[in-house]
Order: sequence, then C-alpha cells, then structure tokens
Amino acid sequence: MNWLEAFVFSQKILGMNARNLSYIKPYNYRKWVKLVDNKIKFKKVLQQNNIPTPKLLASIRSYEKLNNFDYNKLPKSFVLKPTSGFGGEGIVVIFGEHKKRTADGERQWVKTKGVKLSETMIHNHISNILDGTYSRTNSPDVAFFEERIKLNKSFKHLAYKGIPDIRVIVFNRIPVMAMIRIPTKESDGKANLHLGGIGVGIDMATGVTTNAIMREKFIDTIPGTKINLAGIRIPYWNTILDIAIRTADVTNLGFTGVDIAIDRDAGPVVLEANARPGLAIQIANLAPLKERLQKVKGLKVKTIKRAIRLAKDLFGGEIEEEIEEITGRQVIGLIEEITLFGKENQKQTILAKVDTGADSSSIDEVLLIELGYGEVLKEFKALNIPEEIEYNALNKLTDTINLKLKSQETPHLLKKVAIIKAGNGYTVRPFIKIPVKIGDEMSEIACSIVNRSHLKYLFLLGKQDLKRFIIDPRK
Repeated sequence: MNWLEAFVFSQKILGMNARNLSYIKPYNYRKWVKLVDNKIKFKKVLQQNNIPTPKLLASIRSYEKLNNFDYNKLPKSFVLKPTSGFGGEGIVVIFGEHKKRTADGERQWVKTKGVKLSETMIHNHISNILDGTYSRTNSPDVAFFEERIKLNKSFKHLAYKGIPDIRVIVFNRIPVMAMIRIPTKESDGKANLHLGGIGVGIDMATGVTTNAIMREKFIDTIPGTKINLAGIRIPYWNTILDIAIRTADVTNLGFTGVDIAIDRDAGPVVLEANARPGLAIQIANLAPLKERLQKVKGLKVKTIKRAIRLAKDLFGGEIEEEIEEITGRQVIGLIEEITLFGKENQKQTILAKVDTGADSSSIDEVLLIELGYGEVLKEFKALNIPEEIEYNALNKLTDTINLKLKSQETPHLLKKVAIIKAGNGYTVRPFIKIPVKIGDEMSEIACSIVNRSHLKYLFLLGKQDLKRFIIDPRK
C-alpha cells in the first residue's frame, strides 16, 4: 500500500466515523435531512428564499398522472430526476429533440452519446422511478422534470457532455472545503466520482483548483488530453460561497454539502444539498476534513461576509490579501475572470488573457455582437478604409477619421481607429469602450475589435488597463 492509498483508506475509515458521530447526528436533525432528501420540497424552499435553482417544469406522483401526462408540454431539452434519488442514479439529461418522430408518432429526444429516447422509453423510466428503483430506501418515489443547465464557457474545454458542479462543505455557516466535479467519458457525462468523474480540490481563498483525483488516484490532466486540472480559476467564486452559506441557512443543517453548477446565462445555481456528503472531497484537497471542522466548531458567525472571510483566512492563502491591503492594488493572474456588460442588461463572465506585451485590450468580434454592440462593426465598415495603403498615408487617414469621430454631434459606438502592428504588417482596427468588471473593480475599457475565434481567450487585457493591478504569474 503506497502513501496515497494509505491516506485514502485512513480518511475513509476515520473520517466517516468522525463525520457520523460528531457532525451529522448532532447538527442535522431528521426533519431537515428529510427536506433536502426531497428534491422538490428543497427546490421550493430555495425559490421562496430567492436562492437560484433550475426551474421545476413538471412532477409526476402517481401512475394515473403518468398515464395522462402530455409529453408535448416538455421542451426540447430538460433533466428528468427521481425526488429521493442519490449518487446521480436515475437522472436522465436530455440535450435536444430528434428531428424525426417514431413510427407511432411519438416525440424523440437525444441524451449523451446520441442515444434516442422516445415518449415510451421516458414513460418506462418514470415508472421505474415511481417504483422506487432509485430511491435511498427502495420505497415509492416521485419523478420530476427541471430545466437543463447550459454549459458555462469557462468549462467548455473541461467537461465531457455534462455540466461540472462545485461541492462546498459548509459547517457552522462557514465553507470549510470545496471541490469541482468534472464529468468524463467514463462517467457518461455525469459529475459523479463513483461513476468515473474527476474531483479537483479548490483553494478556499482564491477559488483556484489544486489536486485532482479520478478513481481515487491522482491525475494531472483530463484522460486522453493535455488539459491541466490544476490552476483553473472558478468563476463567481465569492457568489458561490455566498449561495452555499445561504443554502445551509435555509435548510437548517449545521453540516452539509451544497452542490452548485454555473449556468451559461443565470450564473451559479443550486442543484441540491446533501446532509451526508461523501468524503472524497478531502482526498482531492489532500486535507483531513475533521481538522477543518474542529477549527470552526463553536464560532459565532453573524454575517455571510464574515463567514466568507473566515473561510478564506483559515483555509486558503492570506499573502495575496496582505499585498492588496498594503498597496491598495488588486492582485490578478495571467488568466483572469472578468465580466463584460452589454446593451439591455446583457453581460458575460469569461476568462481573459492578461498580456503586458500588448499596448491595448482587445475583444473578439462575435463576443462583441453577443453583447449587443454589433453596430460598431457597421460603423467601421462604412469608413471604407483601403486594405492596401502606405504607412504614412495610413497614419494621416486615421488621424482624419479620429478627428471626425471626436467632433461628431451624435455619439457613435465607434470611438476611434488605430494602426496596430500585426504579423503581416500594419492594420487598422476599430475601438469601442465597454464597461468591464475585473475582480472588485469596475471601469470602462477602450478595446480594439478583432477576430479572436481561433484563440483560446476571447478577451485580452493590455498594459494600458493593467496599471491598477499587481500581476502574479503564479495565479
């Protein structure tokens, strides 16, 4: 038995006993455990307390309702779940509707690996749920449909088919440990470790991933790829911690694991809470859970802000915060999460590349259009700038255009044009000002517009917009 196997074994045996005797029974009363075990009731409690969660589409509690259910009311994509299921068993994720109906005229949907499910097949699966096939006690259950979460762009390169989720262990209102669970081909697109998903520990202070495990073995990259699992910055980290604490509050559970996914449009949403969270999370973090629980046991925490601060101070790096307090400047990494704000309350949170070698920031054309600023491309095209022109003439032309833009009575989205040195010579690019939030700082950034679809990051932060920050290449 090597050191990792010994660590895994010891934490499983010791951790499970300590968890059951010291934390689950004293802090999780049966009444509240029953609440989170019933996914429909739990979802309603979340909605009543304005905690984001996927929308409930329909529920089926009896065979009579099942036999009279109108499948035409279902959308093209959805998730079917048992109310009292556990470990991901019985969950069916539908990604879209098949173009053709069956010979009997039934609708057909498509799940992972392109497998088609007809109305009859879904009917049979719901029948199994009602029979209690997937419930914890094999007792009769309830089936329900909820809206499907859309994959956040930050995780597009990580997940196979399904949606990664973040589990946060909350004890005494304080988040003590977290990991992201990533679906794989082996897990058939489900973010469950026992099915072959990947668990990656998360530093509580920064929201950056650390160690990764799969089938209780350490891995560095996603199998079959060169994608590193360490150093991934989790979007909306502070929001995720806030939601995890609020969820623990409304469930009245002193010790719980809150599972949160990040929807492409809605941001973080709560999937479920677990009164008996598994212990693989401590293997992914290479830290015994019991030690962290003991650190916060008995603390009186009145506010969510204080709870988050304690989580970061006790279980994450503190050096970065000290630097920020001394210098008054925020520390950012080479890849940084930013939020771009568009027209009509549109916004997108993405990962941007920090490049001190670039004079100005730049944004991808398609991303610009998605934010509602596509009109600026038409304004630039209307300038009719020749593709081939000498540099001296080009310089004079851009000066003339910029003077005209500056003096225009009706403001346009196009703020200026500039000569940019490219690999094949010089080119003229349009510039636009966009509201951008970097960490806690909100500002308006002038960025050039360019096709970045062939690049990994759709936004680049140049040195003109980095003066207010300290850059740490290790982040």
